[in-house]
Amino acid sequence: MNGLNTAIKRAFHATLLILFITNFAHAQDATKVDPKHYKVEFENDQVRVVRISYGPHEKSVMHEHAPGVLVFLTDGKGIMTFPDGRKVDSSFEAGKVGWESGVKHLPENTDDYPHELILVELKDKQGPSKEK
Repeated sequence: MNGLNTAIKRAFHATLLILFITNFAHAQDATKVDPKHYKVEFENDQVRVVRISYGPHEKSVMHEHAPGVLVFLTDGKGIMTFPDGRKVDSSFEAGKVGWESGVKHLPENTDDYPHELILVELKDKQGPSKEK
């Protein structure tokens, strides 16, 4: 009976560990940890389109995205803070397009005006094989 209790305890602890790891992986998704600023507008098996909106002087929490294309809908200024504490000032113009490399960051709008952008995240999907 003691061996059965030990096996049940091990299975329980393994289940808790799996749940913790799964929750932690999802916890970094901006749409989960900061739904005030990040909203999924469209999603399929190839892309996820996220609308990003910040009011004046608003700040997010540390998070990350899948790599993708940014489309700036408004002008803006901000600061990106990275996990190592490094800070990078940024500015952008409405209509410009950029690349999001998918690194962990904490954005802050340092402008007196709201800014809005669209992020088209690319999903890791293998296309049809070209071999014959």
